[in-house]
Amino acid sequence: MKSEKKLFDEISNLVTEQRNPRSMDIDSKTTEEMLRIINDEDKTVPFAIEKEIPYIARGVDLIADALKKGGRLFYIGAGTSGRLGVLDASEIPPTYGADREMVQGIIAGGTKALVEAQEGAEDIEEDGARDLKAKNISAKDVVCGIAASRRTPYVIGAVKYARSIGAKTLYVTCTPRHEMTLPVDVAICPVVGPEVVMGSTRMKAGTATKLVLNMLTTAAMIKLGKVYENMMVDLQMNSQKLIERSKRTLIIVTGVDYEAAARYLEAAEGHVKTAIVMIKAGVSKEEARKRLQMTEGNVRRAIEVNPL
Repeated sequence: MKSEKKLFDEISNLVTEQRNPRSMDIDSKTTEEMLRIINDEDKTVPFAIEKEIPYIARGVDLIADALKKGGRLFYIGAGTSGRLGVLDASEIPPTYGADREMVQGIIAGGTKALVEAQEGAEDIEEDGARDLKAKNISAKDVVCGIAASRRTPYVIGAVKYARSIGAKTLYVTCTPRHEMTLPVDVAICPVVGPEVVMGSTRMKAGTATKLVLNMLTTAAMIKLGKVYENMMVDLQMNSQKLIERSKRTLIIVTGVDYEAAARYLEAAEGHVKTAIVMIKAGVSKEEARKRLQMTEGNVRRAIEVNPL
């Protein structure tokens, strides 16, 4: 009974579990008035993210450094947090041509929890550690725990295990930094305040989490050379749509016409980065590949490099 009361008190004191004074009478509003209340609250989220940019930047640098050295990024969470991690991870391969092992999402309760709530799955610390062990994580990897309330046992267990084997750790939570007592390498704490519907962290907290994860992986992929200017250039031409997108990318960044884009892509064996360097630097396929290898796949540097 004492442990239950302790848990009750802990949850009751969380920022994410407080009542929002601005939505106290939302149930008496018209549909449009309800939506304006929700929209007004949503507008506060980017400002909460802005305050965390220095910490997000540290997280990006940590992730990019690990990925460059052959490590992987693992998101791990429960409920909405877990689903958002899986979503972000699943979108990296088609967007950036990355290996599917590079960024992975783990959710309490397994894949079934993606479409059907598995509420009790978040309560056991050992399960978080178990699910990470199943991925054979090592000290080269990065583990990013996601828990709006900070206290999710499943996530805490995973992060503790990751630290015990020397892996770098991040934690994304919507509770204040001074309440973040779990030791991690980088804590990212956008405090979005009470939800419109008390405790419904799928709302502002979920939006904040999505924005943070977008920033972490997008910036990391840019640092890995998967973007030139603001264009995706590690496209995999495994569909007609992506073949045409590859041609359009060449046309936009180099100024060649449609027929020339098709010729260069064919000469580059479908590798967009190689084709860009061939055109912009006026070099052969072999020289373009050599430059890209020298610059770790960074197109801008490959164009500008002055080989010996």
